[in-house]
Amino acid sequence: MEERWTILSVLQWTAAYFSRKGIEQSRANAEVLLAHVLGVERIQLYLRYDQPMSSTELARFREAVQRRASREPTQYITRRQEFWSLDFEVTPAVLIPRPETEVLVEKALEILPSSPARILDIGTGSGAIAVALASERPSLQVVATDRSPAALDVARRNACRHGVQERIQWVCSDLFGALSPVQPLFDLIVSNPPYIGETEMPELAPEILKYEPESALRGGGPLGLDIIRRIIETAPPYLKPGGTLLVEIGHKQADVLKEELGRKPGFEALEFIRDYSGILRILHLRKTNR
Repeated sequence: MEERWTILSVLQWTAAYFSRKGIEQSRANAEVLLAHVLGVERIQLYLRYDQPMSSTELARFREAVQRRASREPTQYITRRQEFWSLDFEVTPAVLIPRPETEVLVEKALEILPSSPARILDIGTGSGAIAVALASERPSLQVVATDRSPAALDVARRNACRHGVQERIQWVCSDLFGALSPVQPLFDLIVSNPPYIGETEMPELAPEILKYEPESALRGGGPLGLDIIRRIIETAPPYLKPGGTLLVEIGHKQADVLKEELGRKPGFEALEFIRDYSGILRILHLRKTNR
């Protein structure tokens, strides 16, 4: 890039370069990275489109472009991802929050009573679900677990960023391993667990396969259902009678789970909820009142 390139010409060059590299939404990727390097909002790029970039800015942007061209996700380069209209820090220690997970948050808020309640977030990662729910319900008390200490560090920072750290307890645990099913029980258990099957792993986009944490992706077994099954099997003693379990699932898993859960005692009100693309994405189970 030349010394006197402007914001607009740099954007145009980068979008074309990303397109040649096979990167989808090439213009948007270029805008997000340039706004990050310049420390401005994306709209400012077009208000200042004829502004020349300094050699220092060009060098920093060149590094970001090279990382993205290697298929590193934009979110890991900027360390930011929006979820539930909140700004979250993300690092390679955590899965990047997806829009479809907002459906789980919507359903949880619909189910939760307006009175004080306790929820358990299994495999919290960046803390997106726990922080979103706590930000919406000031009376909510949350316990959030993850087996990765590095992920919990990110989640804690996100809770502090949004002022809900006093209402979330962080526990380093493989699923329920560090918890005891004692009073008080939970009104709601939520989880976005690993659910990618062994047969599906090689088909993932390079951004996911090369950069996102494998432990947050690989669900176990050909269909990726092993961890989901463990959650379903273990959850009932931790729930109040009539309590709810919400689990995000993969797009090919609903039929298998429906058949299996039809034979499983302890739960009722089996439901699958579609995401914004029409895919059956959220498993909703209610514990029996007995």
